[in-house]
Amino acid sequence: MHARFDGPETRLVSPGEYPVWDQALALLNRDLAVTLPEQEPLRLLALAPHDAGEPEQVYVALANGEWHGNCLDPDWADDPAAALAIIADAAQDTVTERLWQAWPLCAEHGLGMHPRDADDGQLSWWCAGERSRRGPTHVRAAVGSLGLQAPGQG
Repeated sequence: MHARFDGPETRLVSPGEYPVWDQALALLNRDLAVTLPEQEPLRLLALAPHDAGEPEQVYVALANGEWHGNCLDPDWADDPAAALAIIADAAQDTVTERLWQAWPLCAEHGLGMHPRDADDGQLSWWCAGERSRRGPTHVRAAVGSLGLQAPGQG
C-alpha cells in the first residue's frame, strides 16, 4: 500500500512581501498583457519548506497557480537588476512550459525571444531571427516594453 503523495502547501505571495520581485514581475506582466492578452497576470507562489528551518521556495506562476522551473534565489530579492533577470527567466519558463508555446515571440520573425543584457545595460528581449540569414541577433525591446515601440522598430 502506498500513501498518497501530497506536495508542500502553496500560497499566493502577498504584494509587498518581496517588493523588488513585485516590481520585476510587474514589468513581465506588461509584456504578457501585450503578447498574450487572454492570460491573467503572473503571480508569485510560495511553497512551504520540506524541512523546518529551511526557507520557503518562491516561483513565478500562472494565475491558476501552475508553475514550471526553478525557484527564485532569495539572495537576489534585493538587487533590482538580478531580480529582473531571474523573474524574466522564471516567467518565460512558466509560460512556455505550462502553455506549451514559445513566449514572447518576435513580431518581425515569429521566433521566441530570450532575455539578455543589451549594450545599454538594460535587460532586453533578444531575437535570433537574422541568424538564419547569417545576420546578427537583434534587440526587440527592453523587458517590460513590448508593445511600447512604434511598428518596425527593434
